[in-house]
Amino acid sequence: MTVLVLADHDGASINQPTRSAIAAAGKLGDVHLLVIGPEAVAQAGAKIAGVAKVLHAATEHLLAEPAAALIQSLAGNYTHLLAPGSALGKNVMPRVAALLDVQPISDISGIVDADTFVRPIYAGNALATVQSSDAKKVITVRAASFDPAAPEGGSAPIEPAQPAADPGVSSFVGAEIVKSERPELTAARVVVSGGRAIGSAENFKILDGIADKLGAAVGASRAAVDAGYAPNDLQVGQTGKIVAPELYMAFGISGAIQHLAGMKDSKVIVAINKDEEAPIFQVADYGLVGDIFKLIPEIEAELNK
Repeated sequence: MTVLVLADHDGASINQPTRSAIAAAGKLGDVHLLVIGPEAVAQAGAKIAGVAKVLHAATEHLLAEPAAALIQSLAGNYTHLLAPGSALGKNVMPRVAALLDVQPISDISGIVDADTFVRPIYAGNALATVQSSDAKKVITVRAASFDPAAPEGGSAPIEPAQPAADPGVSSFVGAEIVKSERPELTAARVVVSGGRAIGSAENFKILDGIADKLGAAVGASRAAVDAGYAPNDLQVGQTGKIVAPELYMAFGISGAIQHLAGMKDSKVIVAINKDEEAPIFQVADYGLVGDIFKLIPEIEAELNK
């Protein structure tokens, strides 16, 4: 079998969720990587371990509708069509499934065989084993469930792919790119997250010292994002990003089921909350009851010793 994986990238490099999707695809067959974007991204994709071929469609912007049309045009050569469960994958792959008239299989966390997959349901509180009889399997992959393929070690050939005709139902207007020295949230080894108890966007900066010392990414609960304390791209949870770092530190996060769905696979969870009954303590490996505004400076001081 041959599997096509859609690459999610920032215009220069391929992100970690895509490499996790490549690792998942490798369990099904030979992996071909579809890169829609600059030549530099295709060259980066060719170096990823496990990639047998890179298909490169040279376009300036990756829009969902033409991307779905391109994947549909290539689908005849593949048994499975995969993408990471990122914003891009969630945007493109349901469109691909509709064009192919098949049932999409979203957010898989395990592969039993070529037709059978495991995916979380009920905000991650249960795992469903699902089987598809469709000739083409259209799948998004939960990145936290698969160890990413190595970014180096491959030498795949790059072949051109003719971009499909643009349906003309959307157009690129602009992009606001946030640059940060911190690691990307879904790929970080350590994540430091804050919740509604932080109180304000200004107070949210209190997490920066610990994050800088640990080389961590900063995350936020949906309540903190909805309150305007943190931008949307920092949201961790069922409707945000799924993370599984080696260390997850939750400050002032009560632990709603939607947030737990996005971080409970973390290797070690540390929770600090003044409410000793907070649900976050049920999944935490280490819990500390107290005022975060007193405890965060003390933790930072210990880290600086």
